[in-house]
Amino acid sequence: MAVKTMEDLFLHTLKDVYHAEKQVLRALPKMAKKAATPQLKDAFETHRTETEGQVERLEQVFEMLGKRAQGKPCAAMEGLVEESKEAMEEIEDKQVLDAALLSDAQAVEHYEISRYGTLVAWANQLGMKDASRLLEQTLVEEKKTDQLLSKIALSGLNQKAA
Repeated sequence: MAVKTMEDLFLHTLKDVYHAEKQVLRALPKMAKKAATPQLKDAFETHRTETEGQVERLEQVFEMLGKRAQGKPCAAMEGLVEESKEAMEEIEDKQVLDAALLSDAQAVEHYEISRYGTLVAWANQLGMKDASRLLEQTLVEEKKTDQLLSKIALSGLNQKAA
């Protein structure tokens, strides 16, 4: 896809995020299964449900644009998911693995927060108020998930791993 206008760039980034969210949907159940800390397991399971809603909102934005919901390979998310897979394969200590999984999940959240923040700003700039509202809902959820993960880390998960 040739990017010539801000609308093109918005759509390009929307496709990137759509693909990224689909990757997250596949990764979260594996991460939840490997998590030993109940709070972390619950956070992963809850976020999977939220992510399903986020994908639906992205599909609504595609529909508003008159475009088919379609992803574009997101190399950044592929790398983040791969790091998590490696941790699950290589780390034997359950507490250390939980610290790694939480860190990997926060890296994902930070990527998503960055992308959704950009999409919200661009949607507003392009006069796409309904799209902006939907994307803002997701941005709020991603920030809350990041805060929850920080709370879990600081409530003893990292200390146990040490």
